[in-house]
Order: sequence, then C-alpha cells, then structure tokens
Amino acid sequence: MIRQQWYAVLSSKQVKKNKMIGVTRLSEKLVFWRNNAGAVHCIHDKCCHRGASLCTGKLVENHIECPFHGFVYDSSGKVIRIPANGKNTKVAENYHVNAYQARDAYGLIWVWYGDYNADLPEIPFFEELTKEFTYGEISENWSVHYTRAIENQLDVVHLPFVHKTTIGRGNKTLVNGPVAKWNENRMTFYVKNEVDQGQRPEKPNEVKNYEKLFHLQLQMPNIWQNIISDQLRIFAAFAPVDEENTHIYLRFYQKFVLVPVLAQLISALGAVMNRIILHQDRRVVLTQLPKKSEFKMKENLLQGDLPILEYRKRRDQLKEKGSLPLTADEQSKV
Repeated sequence: MIRQQWYAVLSSKQVKKNKMIGVTRLSEKLVFWRNNAGAVHCIHDKCCHRGASLCTGKLVENHIECPFHGFVYDSSGKVIRIPANGKNTKVAENYHVNAYQARDAYGLIWVWYGDYNADLPEIPFFEELTKEFTYGEISENWSVHYTRAIENQLDVVHLPFVHKTTIGRGNKTLVNGPVAKWNENRMTFYVKNEVDQGQRPEKPNEVKNYEKLFHLQLQMPNIWQNIISDQLRIFAAFAPVDEENTHIYLRFYQKFVLVPVLAQLISALGAVMNRIILHQDRRVVLTQLPKKSEFKMKENLLQGDLPILEYRKRRDQLKEKGSLPLTADEQSKV
C-alpha cells in the first residue's frame, strides 16, 4: 500500500446513518459509522481490551460501545469510558486503537492512509464527472491484489482477445504507441490500435496528433476513467481489501439524457453492460500469478504495455516517498 494517499474504499450508500459497517480494507479490519451530522469516521475493528469486533456493538452519542465489556471509543480511536472502572475514572492513554481520517465525497468513502491529523491534501477525483452527469453503479469482489485489477484497465493489448464480442470487435491487434503522459499523479494514455496489415507499429514518440486519440486516465492511487466522449464515461474505484482481494466499484456516467427518470434508466442499463465487460476481464485476470504486481518482477512486457510499466514505476516512487520519515516541519503539522 502507498502511504500518504487518499484511497476510495466504499460506496457512500454503504455507510448508513445510525448503523456501523465492518469491512476489511487496506489489509485491516475497519469499522465505519456516521455521526449525527453525517460525517464519516473510521477506526480499527478490534477492541484493545479483549479483541472483540467493535462493529457488532452499538452507537452511543456518536461513539462506539464495544459489545463485550462496554468500552466506549471516540472517532480518534481513544477509549473514553470503561464502565468497570466507574464513569468518573480517567482512562489511561494506552487504551486506544488505530484511527483513520475518512471523508464522504463524490459518492464514495475515502480513507487517508497516512499520518493522522496531517495537513491533508484534497481528495483526487475527475472533477468533470461532478457536472450534470448521472451514473449507475455496480460492485463486486475480485480475488486478486488491487494492482492486478488496475493494470487490467491499463492494458490496451488485450482488447481484441478478451473482448472480441464487445468493446474489442474489429480485430485491431496491432498496437501503436501507446502514448502516456503524467500530470502530477494522474496519467492520461492515448490508444491507437489498428488492424494488422503488415505495417510496423509506431513507437510512442512517432504517434502524431495523439491528443485527438481515444484516451483513458488513471488517478493514483486507485481510481480510473475511460473517456468515451464528452457525454459518456466509465469510472472505476479499486478498493484494496487485502493482499489477495479487491472490491471494484464500477460506474457508467452519462449526460446525453438529462430527464431524471430516463437518465436513471440509461445509467442502469449502462451498468449492466459494464458488468458483462467486467466479467470478460475477470475470467482472465483471476488466473494471473502472482496475484500482486510489482515494478521489478519476471514478466516480459511489450511496447504496448507502456501504461502498465508507467503505473508500476509511479507506484514504486510513491511507496518510497510515503515511507520516508517525516521532516521536522511535517512533524510539527501532525
């Protein structure tokens, strides 16, 4: 996992008012809940006393009460009351669990995987999707590391083979480029696949007017969009569960139909088509070994795999940066 990053981990509708939800995300059992104002909180789902799951307890005045011995936790993971010790007894500092800062934005729940109370950056998202678009959403679990699930959406070589009955029709097996460009931690990659008539594939620096080509985007660390047109997008969030599982939230965004009832219908039908294509991918991706990808691993990549290579390099760089000790100035802000 890359530290000091916002991860999309749940759909907003999964965290309901007056109800906790326990899930595994970022290789840790977590419990999420909303306070009376609707803000989302997240702490480790294991009581520091005897190890009971907190998500099976109850909410008491915006706090979590452990179902085993009634320990009460606040949103920072600190135990603020131990009934057995009396309500006026101060609780020692060692009674606490890990807490993560969480936000509800763009219909998703985000967790800051980094230093608690740090000076947090804005949540990265594709801002154009917030304007007039409606969407239909599906989700499902894949038994692969989230890196493999993401790389499948960066793979421009597989289309005529995995999706030959859907988005890969036309037998365009020859891959020119592709061209990959970074803007901070957002990669845009441009696709120019053609029918093989014996021509040599163009190298990335030979592809002319690439800005006009079909393109897709990856926003580190775990969201992606397929820019089909100004009015149609496919979006995905790849929520890391653990080292061998990923929960994918896939959306069909559209704004060519704005009448509310019809827009909802179109978005729902688009989501169904998304599932068909997603399952074509899943059939192959679940067979990949190892389940997790790394920058340095034994795979013989092609020129057409450039977006995958770029992703692996950037992920490696961010992992190294996120693992560095905080500077004195950074520590003063924590």
